[in-house]
Parts: sequence; C-alpha cells; structure tokens
Amino acid sequence: MSNLLQRHAVSIDRRLVLLAPVGAKVPRVFRGAIADGDERSEILKAVQRLRGSVYLAEGAVQPHQLERDGRHVTREDDRAWHMVTRDGHGDVTACSWYLEHPGAKSIFDVRARHCPLNKTGEWRHRLRAAIAAEMQAARHSGIPFAEVGGWAVAPEHRGSGDGLIHVFVMFSLSIALGGAIGLTTATVRHSSAAMLRRMGMAPVEANGYTVPTYYDASYQCDMELLRFDTRRPSPQYVGVVDTLRSRLGDVSVYGSYRPDVVDMPALHPALVQSRAFQPLVA
Repeated sequence: MSNLLQRHAVSIDRRLVLLAPVGAKVPRVFRGAIADGDERSEILKAVQRLRGSVYLAEGAVQPHQLERDGRHVTREDDRAWHMVTRDGHGDVTACSWYLEHPGAKSIFDVRARHCPLNKTGEWRHRLRAAIAAEMQAARHSGIPFAEVGGWAVAPEHRGSGDGLIHVFVMFSLSIALGGAIGLTTATVRHSSAAMLRRMGMAPVEANGYTVPTYYDASYQCDMELLRFDTRRPSPQYVGVVDTLRSRLGDVSVYGSYRPDVVDMPALHPALVQSRAFQPLVA
C-alpha cells in the first residue's frame, strides 16, 4: 500500500485542490494560492454533493438532512480547510476537511461534543477528561487543537488510494500551518477506523481508560474516536508525508487572499528535530 500512496503523492499537485477557510490568510508556502471565492464555492458544492450521495447510500444520513439538490452541508464548511481530489474530468473523487480550534478548552468547544458517549453517565466524565488532556497537550506544545472530518470517497474510486492519501495530505497541510494535535471520528464499517490506526492515529486515552467503540444512531453505525499528532506520522509512511510536503506548495489553493499576505508559521522545535521534517534535499 505504501508504494501506491507514494505514487499518488508524487502526482498530487495534478489531482488535489485545497479550499482555504472563508476569510483565512493563506500562508506564503502555498505558491498555487488563487483568490477566487466563486470557484471555491463551486468546488465546495461539488464536495457537498459527493458527501450527500455517499452518506445517503450508506445510511449515514436521511434525505431530509440534505439540501434539495442533495448536498450535505455543515457548519464547518466555511471555517475548515477542504482537501479535494479530482479526476481528469474535474469530478470530485474524494474529500475531507481539517478544522483548527486555537482557543478550545473543553469538549463543548469542538464537534466531539456530539459523541454519544458524552451523554452517558458511565463514560461522560472520562471522555471529557480525555479530550481536555489532548487540548492541554496541544497548548503545552504551542500548537492548535484540530478536528478532521467530512470523509467521503466516490464508490468507483475506493481502493484507488484517493481516500487514503487524504490522511497524509492532512498531516502535510497541518505541518504547513504549524502542526496540531486533534481528533477524528471513524466508522468501523469498511475497516476505516482500523486503517486510520495503521496510518498513525490512535484510540483516545485518559487516566488509564481507552475510549471504546460506540454506536452512533445519527450515522447508524459503530464509530471510533481517534487522536492524532501531525508532528508524528506513522514511521511506515514518513516518506509519503515528506513527498507531499514537497508537492503541496504547487497545489491550487482557492481562498480569499493572495499567498503573500502572511508568512508560513515557524515550525515547532519538535518538528525540526523529527526525522520526518528535516529540510528536503534537492
């Protein structure tokens, strides 16, 4: 699988586009930044249509939860970075979003508050303590807390690597923004959660407890809550992440500002010391 992902990484600038949050300043490292809010909106609509069709087919949403044109719209869509892969015809084949929460202090500041375990007496306090610990770790490291979601892959592209590469695009994007510690939810179906664990994510833990798999009635499936630290990708995929770092600057980024508005944030010392994030050799 690593060879497949490496091939995707090498050609990622021809297949990936990024959508910056509305009003966000795009770091100068993104040389392909394009100030075009209308195009951003059109690509986002295509992303929302893909999510709507995939989630509806899998029973994760009901028709009444979608827009009349079938789009799956969330509050995060304008605040998040969107990672979008497209085929040669420009059709969206896979998507996901990455959302930083710089001021988050508790579970109530993030999407994880919707986790069903947050509503049960047995696990409510443990879950809140676990997430608070992750947020504290992010603050101690001087990096944001973040969440990742909106995963969707067109059925005909499953197994192609289009969906899997998004995990490492997220790691690379996060590093370009300064790094982060965060959370994502993953379905047990299609072995999605197991795959993410192999790629460097891990179950959330606190005080000796591991947050268990839970059933989410909203999505009608079993789910896992996983944590990540983008400073520490899985050693097996360090090469993939590093290749993506070298290519990400040439990816088209649609946003509201030109790329020379803001410089790239300084990397945290832990990143500089990491074998994965040494300067690339030409």
